[in-house]
Order: sequence, then structure tokens, then C-alpha cells
Amino acid sequence: MQVIDKISIYYATDRKNLERLSDIPFDFVYNEDMNESKRIGNAVSAVGICLNFLLAAAKIIFGALFGFVSIIADGVNNLSDMGSGIVSIVSFRIAAKPADKEHPYGHQRAEYIASMLIGFLVLLIAFELVRESIEKIIAWQIGDVSLWAFVLLAVSVGVKAIMFIIYRVAAKKTQSDVLSASAVDSLSDCIATTAVIVGMLISRYAGVPFDGIAGLIVVAFILFEGIGIIKKASSRLLGQAPDPELVSKVKEILLGGEGVLGVHDLKLFGYGSQKFFATAHIEMDAKLPSDITHARIDFLERKVLSETQVELTAHFDPVDPSDEEAKELEERIRAAVEGMYEGMDIHDFRLIRGEKKKIVFEVGVPFALKAKDEEVESAILSAVRLLGEAEAVVTVERE
Repeated sequence: MQVIDKISIYYATDRKNLERLSDIPFDFVYNEDMNESKRIGNAVSAVGICLNFLLAAAKIIFGALFGFVSIIADGVNNLSDMGSGIVSIVSFRIAAKPADKEHPYGHQRAEYIASMLIGFLVLLIAFELVRESIEKIIAWQIGDVSLWAFVLLAVSVGVKAIMFIIYRVAAKKTQSDVLSASAVDSLSDCIATTAVIVGMLISRYAGVPFDGIAGLIVVAFILFEGIGIIKKASSRLLGQAPDPELVSKVKEILLGGEGVLGVHDLKLFGYGSQKFFATAHIEMDAKLPSDITHARIDFLERKVLSETQVELTAHFDPVDPSDEEAKELEERIRAAVEGMYEGMDIHDFRLIRGEKKKIVFEVGVPFALKAKDEEVESAILSAVRLLGEAEAVVTVERE
């Protein structure tokens, strides 16, 4: 683990002496989460590969010997899971690579690509099993149901249940999409294998060749699982919105900073399950010396990194709390536009004095708002003009 020691920041004033600003504690501990995730991911994936290989081999051989397409389908599904485990190990190795010239934000998005490959592999297997199951239904033959088949499938359900728990715990610890997909896969396997058992029971005691139908039930679970994995991975690869709890945590840290008067334009960008970057505008007293402001913002950037693993770049917005005219004007404008749009927020308010006064501010509206940005801007400008105070410059942003 890397530890950043305490440092003291000094600044020079127009006085002759140097005065100590503060002993800001920079002794934050940065956990090497990527290395830990790699170790956990590799270990869990290796166990999964071994178990899935044993299950796949047993089911495929047994299903071929006794003519049960549903057992073969279940075994092929385990075989695809083994392939997924191999892809997972490769993706963990790639994701753990440090940033380089070609990839300055790291390689963690390789995990999303790996998840999509797993999803496509699952779909490919499913389409092949659909064909085999339909052929089995058309043939309408009852296979020779053996007691050992029930034992094999019951053991498979137990093993997959244990694997589900292992994957789920590991996924929560590492925030890994690949391990999360494997956990869902294991749970689906439990349900699918149970369907095979039910089909065999019906075939044995009702004399109905339910094997092909059970095979289609298994395929339905496989298709659902594959589509879900692809959808989730592609959404994150395209830039899915960050976790609201993470956004709230970062904002809470910033608002708790010394001298912080407000925070806006906080934006988070994900480059993997554990790689986040952020930008934010932090409002502070404009009359403070620039080095004090810089020291406080630098401290907040490090604090955010320490507590959330988010690499923040903060922008300083100067605010004059003593400007009564600007404060009164801001209050009047807020009252004029209040309730105009649900979830609307006004920030970065500035009063620029010159030959003609200008009011400059930004308006944040939800992405879900149906009104266009131009419509929002026009409506707000119309409301501000009625006040007759000054020329308004409005920037509309989606949040």
C-alpha cells in the first residue's frame, strides 16, 4: 500500500514573513484494489473452470450414452461456462495492466469486452441447442432414464449453488462485471438443471418424452442469461450513468470541505468497475489568497481519491459572499423561475458590472426532461427580462 505523508503548505503574503497555512493531513492510504481484484478474480475463475469442466464432461458423456439431449445441453452449457472462466482470467490480466501512452485511462474496460464475448458465446451455444431439442421433440422418443442421471444432476445443482455464492461474494468485493455475470450464470444453471430433472421425472413416471421440451426450457434460460450479459456490458461500455450513491458520496465530501460554499457540475466517468474520473466546480470565497484556495481544493481531490477511488479534477469558482446586490438579484431570479421545470437547478451565478450589467448563470435540468434546451433557455430568459435588471446570459446543461 502507498502512503502519502503529511505535508505543510506555506504561502507568502505582502508581509515579510512566511506564515504556515495549515498542516493538511495527506496521510491517506490508497488500497491497491486492482491487484487484489486480479488475485480474487483469477482464483475464483480457476476454481470455476475446473468445476465446470468436470460437470460438462460428466453430463455430455452420460447424455450421449443414454440419449438425453437435455443433459447434453446442460453439459454444453457448463462447457461454455468453462470458456467464460478462461476469458475472465484473460480479462483480469488485461484490466490490471497500468495505464500507458496508448491507453492513458487504463485497461479496465477490457472487462466489459470480455463480458460481451461471454454473452455472445452463450447465445451461440443456445441456438445450437434449440436445433437439437426440436429434433428430439420431433423424434418423440423416451430415453433410458437411469438413477445415476438423477444423482449426477442433483450434484450439479449443489455444485452450481456453491459456485453462485462464491461468484456473488467475489463480485461484490471486487465490483467485477465478469464475476457478477458468472454468478448470474451459475444461478441460471441451477434452474436449468432443475428443469432437466423435472423433465426426466415426467419421462420416467408419465411415459411422456419430455426430454426435448426440457432442453428448450434450458435454452430459454441460456438465451435470457446471454442477452442480459451483453446488454449490461454494452451499456457500461457506451457510458452508463454512474452509481447515484457514488455521486452522492463524492458531493458529500466536497461540500464538507473547509471554505466550500457550493458544488456544481459534478461529472463522473467510468473506465472500468474500479476506475473512475470526475470533474467538479467548487465555489469558494473569491477574496481568499489563491494558494489557500489551491491547497484546500488539492486536499479535497486527495480525500475523494482516498475514500472513493475516484480521481477528481476540481475547478475553482470564485464567489463573493459580501456582494449583497448579486445575492439579492440571484434570489429574485430564483423566485421568478421556481417551479418552471421539475428538478431544475441554478448555479454558477455571476453579476458582471460594466457599461451594462450582465447576469451570467447556468441552469441544470434532468436528462429525462422532454423540453429542448432551447425551449428551457428561452423560457428562463423571458422570466429574467421581466425583472428588467440586466442582460442575462444562460447556459442550459443536462444533469
